[in-house]
Amino acid sequence: MIDLRAAALIAVCAGVTMLLRFLPFLVFGGKKEVPGYITYLSGVLPYAIMGMLVVYCLKNMNLFAGTHGIPEILASAAVVRLHVWKRNTLLSIAVGTVFYMFLVQVVF
Repeated sequence: MIDLRAAALIAVCAGVTMLLRFLPFLVFGGKKEVPGYITYLSGVLPYAIMGMLVVYCLKNMNLFAGTHGIPEILASAAVVRLHVWKRNTLLSIAVGTVFYMFLVQVVF
């Protein structure tokens, strides 16, 4: 039997996700001009979010204990090098994650 609370939770999550996806089209749809600050944020926020993710991923790295941050540094270098070479964010992140997990699980 289906749990009604779980079904309601899934329905609410789906509804909120759809609302957040459709809201920009409802607000800025049609022939309306997009405000300058929204255009500015759309150009700046992806880089800011990536920077925050880098800080979050490296914040607990301890250079003086354990592996001395070697897996993190090698994986970060691999991500940067692959991104400069291929210019594909998804590929860079995926390969970097797999490489980091390989280093942590097999090498160190």
